[in-house]
Amino acid sequence: MNFKRINALEAKALIAEQNPEHPVQIIDIRDDAAFAAGHIPSAVHIHNSNVQEFIQAADMDAPLIVCCYHGNMSQSAAAYFAEQGFDEAYSLDGGFEGWQAVSGD
Repeated sequence: MNFKRINALEAKALIAEQNPEHPVQIIDIRDDAAFAAGHIPSAVHIHNSNVQEFIQAADMDAPLIVCCYHGNMSQSAAAYFAEQGFDEAYSLDGGFEGWQAVSGD
């Protein structure tokens, strides 16, 4: 199983059109200070100490978007989540910076 890449506009469309039975899950893997300074609405802050807890509670059938700073680290994280059994694991191209550029969030 492999991850897919998604840009901020595609991610916004996926979130807007989401299936209410399997809502889009957004995780942010940036450091604590960056997450506290701003993040995608409804994003969950994931770090080494809570990743397994997240996986156990997550909906493996729902799309998962992984966000980092610029879209580089999220690729390996999305690949990891795909290996854990997520059907749709996405790496957000451009990361949070890209998200802010198109959304103003």
